[in-house]
Amino acid sequence: MSGHSKWSTIKRQKGVADIKRGQTFTKLANAITIAVKLGDSGDPESNPRLRMTIEEAKAVNLPKENVQRAIDRGLGKLPGQTLEEVLYEGFGPGKIAFLIEGVTDNKMRTLQLVKNIFEKNGGSLGGQGSVAYMFERKGEIRVKSLESRVKNKDEEILELIDLGAEEIEDYIEDNMQKYLVYTQSSELNTMGNKITQAGFGVESQGLVFKPNILVPIKDDETAKKVLDFTEKLEELDDVQKVFANFEL
Repeated sequence: MSGHSKWSTIKRQKGVADIKRGQTFTKLANAITIAVKLGDSGDPESNPRLRMTIEEAKAVNLPKENVQRAIDRGLGKLPGQTLEEVLYEGFGPGKIAFLIEGVTDNKMRTLQLVKNIFEKNGGSLGGQGSVAYMFERKGEIRVKSLESRVKNKDEEILELIDLGAEEIEDYIEDNMQKYLVYTQSSELNTMGNKITQAGFGVESQGLVFKPNILVPIKDDETAKKVLDFTEKLEELDDVQKVFANFEL
């Protein structure tokens, strides 16, 4: 398996039902509110981050009224606690580096919850910059094979490269050829549009922390500890995304 990004992608796509539906909705609503707040706009057409988050919300059938309420909260139209973005860094089991993105209305609470998971699972929470240098901010696009499927995998990869993809990982899911396409963060929306216009299906797109230093895991026991640790972090209500630099 080629790195954490692919494992995380497949796991999330297959495991939506494994996480409580209400928890998923809460995470997405918070992400929408933050996107509106940071983009200073409730219009998806002028706020790319909001547009991407709304697309994620549609994929899990977040009700339209929930989306609108989250937008209104981001615009300050609704009373309530202020949400903030947080980013934590540390080392988990097997000395694997972790970056955790979160959204919270209580930074001290979230810090303590994350810290507890690290300490109870053989990890250590670090300070700012302790592992960030092992990751690079990238645009990631999850792509389905061409609808007509008149080309083979190698031809499709070459076409994606011609469209401007910097790096591509391929995998099979539900008997369908799929790809993870990486690009510069500033080119994410442009690249997504090019891929769609070329006839590929775009399942989702967003900004990620892609590891530039991978740590191979060679034994089953360590692999289980790392995957369990990752899931515990992802299950926290205040955590949005978890990135790690392991390779299975």
